[in-house]
Amino acid sequence: MDLTAVAKPCSFGDKGTSDVVLRLRNSEGRPEWFYSHSSVLVSKSGFFADRLSNPGSGSCIEIHCSDSTYDHHVNLLRLLYLPTNSLLDSLDSVQSALGVLPLAIAFRCENITNCCIQYLEAVPWEDKEEEQIVKEVLKLGPVAMPILARIQPVDLSATKSVFISAVRFATSIGGSCPPFGDELKTSAQEQVEFMLGGDEDTPLVTADNEVKSVVKSGLSQVCSLFENELSSFLLVPDITAETAETRILQCLSDVEWMCNILPKMDLMKDFVCSWGEMSRKILEIVEDKKLDNAMWVLKVKLIEVTGKVLEAVGYGNVMLPAPCRVQLLKTWLPYIRKIKPLLDAKADEDTDFPYKMDEDLCQSIEGAIVSLVLALPSNDQADILSDWMKTEQLKYPDLSEAFEVWCYRTKSAKRRLMEGLDRVGNTTISL
Repeated sequence: MDLTAVAKPCSFGDKGTSDVVLRLRNSEGRPEWFYSHSSVLVSKSGFFADRLSNPGSGSCIEIHCSDSTYDHHVNLLRLLYLPTNSLLDSLDSVQSALGVLPLAIAFRCENITNCCIQYLEAVPWEDKEEEQIVKEVLKLGPVAMPILARIQPVDLSATKSVFISAVRFATSIGGSCPPFGDELKTSAQEQVEFMLGGDEDTPLVTADNEVKSVVKSGLSQVCSLFENELSSFLLVPDITAETAETRILQCLSDVEWMCNILPKMDLMKDFVCSWGEMSRKILEIVEDKKLDNAMWVLKVKLIEVTGKVLEAVGYGNVMLPAPCRVQLLKTWLPYIRKIKPLLDAKADEDTDFPYKMDEDLCQSIEGAIVSLVLALPSNDQADILSDWMKTEQLKYPDLSEAFEVWCYRTKSAKRRLMEGLDRVGNTTISL
């Protein structure tokens, strides 16, 4: 076969001008003949160039393929006949390009390989396609790695920059962005949570001082917005107005979101302190007579957030001085004791009343309060337990366990004191 002859215009499958026959055989042994041209095969494929340069190769080349790759082999042969500038436009799906690519690499078709890589790198992927692409590219090695550029790990500084931007957006630092501010803010909050989801780079990002500073600014921002909205609420002519209520609940939702993410950054103490600083003002507004029969959802949400604060402090995840722990209890315990029977009564009157303290919430708060009380100095425990026994609402929260422990400790302390005095007396006499 004369490979140096001047190539004449030819088309795939043209039997009249063909000088090479390609025979595809699948796993079932099904043969199919493709009339081809050595001039095209040699110029477009290193594999065929080597094969046809062998004097004993003959005019028939047999290629084995599986059922799953049969169509891709045929597609590759068709692509060999296209001009280089038409290859990219001829690819019409991720699946076709992904099927042809490994064959193009195997047959050393450089132009087709480059076009498949360029196509796969540029087009959108479905989730299932992404998994398949990653799997196939890893098999193909370095030549196909540019396809995965969009999912390669970024350096730490880029991750940090994106995280900071997301936090600023999620906490409205710098103001909201109407008209889609709330939707975009919610999306940013979801992405921040996702980025805190246990990636190996997460501790490095969250430990950064600049990141912590931005997060603390975000906490200050959301707490300030909530406090301001709540303070202005009583000035609204109609407190049942849906717009005003929605704004307050959105602000409280942002506060709760901060409460959920800060433990992942070891900043829960900052939240606890911020919540403690504004608790008294919050309760002054919520317990106003104008709200006696309104804003039930707000009242329940406040208890839910407070429950997380009580858990953090009560179980030792956040360390506070005893006076601060006492203040936290004395601020919220009366409110919880007051609101629980009111919610129960509303639920008894109306079975469809949606705002309740469910059993899990009640148990978690009660457990946290008991743990908190038992960690206080004895005299502070006595004050809180005395106040508890003077109220009509002994049932919730039930502090009987704390009372029993306090009684036991008191007797033990007295016995130890008497034993200590006896030892001192005996020592004096012996002298």
